[in-house]
Amino acid sequence: MVEVHLIVGVALLIANLVAGIWGGIEWLEHRPSAGFWVALRIAQATVILQALLGLALVFTGSEGDELHILYGSLPLAVSLLAELIRVGSAAQELGELDIHSLPEDRQTAIAMAILRRDTGIMAVA
Repeated sequence: MVEVHLIVGVALLIANLVAGIWGGIEWLEHRPSAGFWVALRIAQATVILQALLGLALVFTGSEGDELHILYGSLPLAVSLLAELIRVGSAAQELGELDIHSLPEDRQTAIAMAILRRDTGIMAVA
């Protein structure tokens, strides 16, 4: 089980590095990418899997020091916080605006601004 935890930990690092770099490039180039969001969700899944494996190890008697537990829980907290910021950011962009009453090109511009901001937030996280 410890070996699996180690392998998933390496996968977690690689997946998050790929997602972060990919999202950063997409953000810089103002280019939306569905692939980034897939990579991001895979990276988040590795974080969740790693945390579950860590909990299983703790419950089966393996002890991690406090720093190890912090490293295990911090990515979960960062991911959750980033998702909350992302939702709040979109709500702030829209405000009280009735998006459907706007011309289609303005709706698209607002959607692209939200998507770019979301990409930046998640790439940094």
